[in-house]
Amino acid sequence: MVRPTLSTDSSAPASISADVLVLGVRPGSDGAPATIATPATTPFSALDGIDLAAIGATGAKDQLVRIPAVGVDAQGIALIGLGSGTDAAALRSAAGSAVRQLPFVSSIVLALPTDTTELVDAALEGAALGAYSFTRHKGAGTTGPARGDQQVTVLAPSAAADATVRPAIVGDAATLVRDLVNTAAGDLGPADVADVARAQAEGLPLTVEVLDETALEEQGFGGILGVGRGSERPPRLVVVRYAPESATKHLALVGKGITFDSGGLSLKPAASMLGMKTDMTGAATVLAATVAAARLGLDVRVTAWLCLAENMPSGSATRPGDVLTLKNGKTVEVTNTDAEGRLVLGDGMAAASLEQPDAIVDVATLTGAQVVALGDRTTGLMGSDDLVAQVRAVAGAVAEPIWPMPLPEELDARLASEVADMVNATVGNPAGGMLLAGKFLERFVGEGIPWAHLDIAGPSENKGGGYGWLGKGATGAMVRTLISLAEELQAK
Repeated sequence: MVRPTLSTDSSAPASISADVLVLGVRPGSDGAPATIATPATTPFSALDGIDLAAIGATGAKDQLVRIPAVGVDAQGIALIGLGSGTDAAALRSAAGSAVRQLPFVSSIVLALPTDTTELVDAALEGAALGAYSFTRHKGAGTTGPARGDQQVTVLAPSAAADATVRPAIVGDAATLVRDLVNTAAGDLGPADVADVARAQAEGLPLTVEVLDETALEEQGFGGILGVGRGSERPPRLVVVRYAPESATKHLALVGKGITFDSGGLSLKPAASMLGMKTDMTGAATVLAATVAAARLGLDVRVTAWLCLAENMPSGSATRPGDVLTLKNGKTVEVTNTDAEGRLVLGDGMAAASLEQPDAIVDVATLTGAQVVALGDRTTGLMGSDDLVAQVRAVAGAVAEPIWPMPLPEELDARLASEVADMVNATVGNPAGGMLLAGKFLERFVGEGIPWAHLDIAGPSENKGGGYGWLGKGATGAMVRTLISLAEELQAK
């Protein structure tokens, strides 16, 4: 895992030595020119007379303009647009964007308007997120960002010794998700993810239980087994537990972990199969959130259920029309082997329900219908009204786009099967596909347990150009929301 070194400093910008000093630029309003925006307690006056318009610095979000060093011991100055916002989300985005766009710079000082503890924390978190790079599959001698040696300092009203702890842990959680998701599927099968979970737990108050194909058979996990039956790399269920003795609340996190999704015998077209290494993002997300909870020492019990399988076609693969018995005893007629995520999640959610947690949240790159309905950046949210409202509020507070969707009762009729308790898909009828998947999952939640479903099919990966702290590739979507949700449950 590559991470930058984060620090805070209360010195004036002119006295800071760095390769690049980053200053904020705030857009003008009502025709007024843009202005430099730095901490109120440590203003930087060396650029007071510069014509920002003449150098094209408008303050627009993500705009980075580099100029020669003036009045500072640095190789250069970078001006980063703050956009129209002035809150933590704006500072997180600006800090992350600046660091992302300065990949070869060894030391960066961020002199942004970080005048409160909340804004300092946001800037540090943005810097940790923006410093991400993935080079595992780069060949020898390939030039790439030297992120491991990067030092990022945020100017703050006062330099607190522990100010960087939480942002660094949150940054590491997102990095873990992004590293796992970006890794080629040939290098990351179900057993490999289990090994990563064990490695992540070392030195932390975490226990890891790994159920192999024999244990899955003995314990009735027919969904995970059915999906993984066609692969030479057998499935796994990994249970990661964080259970502080004083905790009174229990959060269960269930993640879809399809390490590669070919569609099974309902084979995907070639173009649709590209990028299917990302179909284990949900499992990576719940693992990272649980590790973060342990590192933060939260006073809440968190259990992650990683439902891992590789969905491949072969002579042993599950056929359309086969019937699987899931963990809670309900039977499913598999009408489409490419609707496999809900099968492994059904097992995981049924198992999690047996422990009667205070809340279950499942995370999955579940449906293409989510992308059609909400696009590439907004997560679909379904489930119990109160928990949905809570998750939505938490996601909003950390600026992760999310939108609640309904679970219409009339969709139950479409799940009816003539030979089993339900079907897993309605082939030929794509209407409301995201909602239908939610209705399927609802049947595997224990009675009375609050539940929320996060469909991150679009937000899990950035396929376009960089924005904010995100470059191209895996995003780590919703891991920050889950960490904050655990913190909120701790408070209750």
